[in-house]
Parts: sequence; structure tokens; C-alpha cells
Amino acid sequence: MLALSEGDRARLERVMLVSEYVEDQRRFLPTSPLIAGSSAHYGPLWAEALGREPGEALYREMDELFREGGLRHLTPIGEPAALLGLLAGRGLHLGIATNDAEASARAQAEALGLTGLMSFVAGYDSGYGGKPDPGMVTAFVERHGLHPSEVALIGDSTHDLLAARAAGVVAVAVLTGPLRDAARPEIEPHADHVLGTIADLPAWLDGALHG
Repeated sequence: MLALSEGDRARLERVMLVSEYVEDQRRFLPTSPLIAGSSAHYGPLWAEALGREPGEALYREMDELFREGGLRHLTPIGEPAALLGLLAGRGLHLGIATNDAEASARAQAEALGLTGLMSFVAGYDSGYGGKPDPGMVTAFVERHGLHPSEVALIGDSTHDLLAARAAGVVAVAVLTGPLRDAARPEIEPHADHVLGTIADLPAWLDGALHG
């Protein structure tokens, strides 16, 4: 937001307003369009606030800034490489479906040591559309020759769960989003299962297979 505002305080304040960013607390509200949306989703809002033309050039500039900032501040929840290595060792196909740009998703996966574990990575700009539409999830299902009932999408937002439902896969919510456990009333109606974190996945899978 600072970079694109180019030192213009009025523009910065407009961008923060449409982004639902609380400056003195340095946080986005849980309802912010940046939490689960893509640059193509909130890009027109930023364009208007910045006095720029909406479109691919601006969204790519935004994506590159997010990629750089995301890598600088990348903080894993738990030990994703160890956990996903365990799941891959069980013969499961793993993928990423994100409303971030694909390049950013791949860069973060590489930084976290996940690249070799992923057989599929898709962002909002990969040609499948963005969540809550089912395109990325359906592409994963088709890529691996699976039935939707054999696939689960794990996510922390209603965008994730709605995409899962639309694709006919199992919708698994994790309570590691901005609201943590307080998100349960909002996301539970859209989920087939609700877990605390992805660390609970092996036990959940054991129960699903043998329960």
C-alpha cells in the first residue's frame, strides 16, 4: 500500500480504507477483501483509491509486491514440511490452491521446503479462476484422475469451503485464520469437518479411513 501510494498520504488512506486495514494496530480486519480474495478481486478497489486504471498491469504490480513482502515475512504455522512429508509418504497427492498469484505460491512453497512435495500448484492467475469458484479444485481432481469424493480441500476461509463444496470434494476447515476459534460459527456450516490446525490431519485421516 505504501509503495503504490508513492508518498501520497491521501491515496494511502483511501487504499487502507477499502482494504479494511487498521493502521494503528497494523492489522487487517477479518472482513478485509485481502484475507481471502485475489488481486483481481480487490484490485479494482485499489485502482479507484489510487487513481489508476484497473487491469492486468496494476494487478501484476500488486502481485509482485505481495510476493516480495510475503517472502520477507513468511512465518509457517507449525511444521508444514514435516507434516506434508508424512502425508506424501502415505501416497497422497498434495497441492496448493490459492487466491494468491501462482508465482508467489511457488516462491513461498520453495522457501518452506514444500516444492518437492507438491504435485499441483495453482493461483488465481493460473487459468482456473479463483475461489470460491471450483476451477482450481476441479483441475487438481482431473490432473490426478481421482473422484471428487477422494479429495479434500483444507482451508481457513469460507472461500475455501465454498470452492470445495462446488467441486464436490470434502470440505475441511482449519481454525488458523485471522479469527482463530471464533471463526467456527461462520465456517462450520460450510465444512464437512472442522480441525484445529493441519497438524490434526493425520489423526483425522486415520479416523476417516478406519472409522
